[in-house]
Order: sequence, then structure tokens, then C-alpha cells
Amino acid sequence: MNGQTLMLPIRVRKMTAKNVKINVPYITGGTTPAAVEAMNNAIASANQELLRAQGYPGPDVQEMDGTFEIKTNERGVLSLSLLNYAYTGGAHGNTLQKSLTFDADTGRSYTLGQLFKPGSNYEARLNTIIQAQIKARQLPLLGDYPGITPDQDFYIADKALVIYFPLYAIVPYAWGFPYFPISVFEIQDIIDEEGPMGVLMY
Repeated sequence: MNGQTLMLPIRVRKMTAKNVKINVPYITGGTTPAAVEAMNNAIASANQELLRAQGYPGPDVQEMDGTFEIKTNERGVLSLSLLNYAYTGGAHGNTLQKSLTFDADTGRSYTLGQLFKPGSNYEARLNTIIQAQIKARQLPLLGDYPGITPDQDFYIADKALVIYFPLYAIVPYAWGFPYFPISVFEIQDIIDEEGPMGVLMY
């Protein structure tokens, strides 16, 4: 990752059907065609995953709204979240969120573990920070804090790693998605300097 790409041009692809409105971001250039294709394929695939998880297409979907948020788009790092709200009856709808973080120069998508130096025991470090935030913010956990997983949801925004959990996973629905922002400077000793967070740190 060399951070040569500055900002990627992003446009919106709209998908509409009865009671369904989905906006999906797609990249139109700014890097190699292969990288653009890799990122757009990953975004399209994540979007399809959200649709399937929400029961679309199916008879129960009374309303569906798909949106996205660009968290970082600079210095060769693109981090974004896809959000999908669906109402299938009952007291309230459900929102799912899937985030993707890319090296814009290559189109590579990163898992949480790939942001850190090998053998850095990043899980224990992040869990300690998150548990301290839970305590400080007095979040009403539904059970014991489960700890982060290898496929943990995260995005990168404003020189921070933001870890989050699905609705209902650790706190009641009314609390929404629990987000835990961690400054890159708090964990800079274990960050892979060649990866997305390393680039943004300097």
C-alpha cells in the first residue's frame, strides 16, 4: 500500500422494486481497472449478502431501504458501511450493517486481523479497550461481553478504528449499534504500518 491514490470517485447505483429502495456505491476510477473491479465486486457481493439475510426477495418484506456511508476515502484507503433496513412485520424493522475497508491501489479488502502486525495479540488488546468503554459508558449488556471475532465488523474513520456489533448482539435494540472508536495512536505499536491504518497514522 503506497497511498498514491488520493480520493476515489464514487457514484450511486439505485435498485428499486415494490417497497424496496437500495442505493449501492460504486467506484468509477481513480485507480487501476483491476482494483476498481475488485472493490466493486466486493461491494456488490456484500450488498447481496445483506439482501439475502433480510429475506429478499420474499413475501415478508414490506419495506426495505438500503443506504451507505463513506467513512474514509483518502490516501489510498477506502472504508465504507452498507446499511440495510427491512420491515417484515412486528414491532419494528431490523437494520443490518456490513463494512468494507480497501487498499485503493490494489482493491484488496481487509479483515480486522490484517490491520495488525502478525502475532500482535490484537484481540486481547482491543477487548480490553472495548470493555473499558462499556464500563465508562455504562452500556446495559444483555449478557457477558463476548469479545471480538475473526470476522469482526469494523471500519476506519477520522484516524480511529471503529469496532461495532450487530443490533441485539450485546445491548438492547433501543441502543442501536454499539460503536467503539479506538484512536490509532492508542494501538499504534501493534498496527501493521503497511496496512490501511498505518498509512493514515502518518
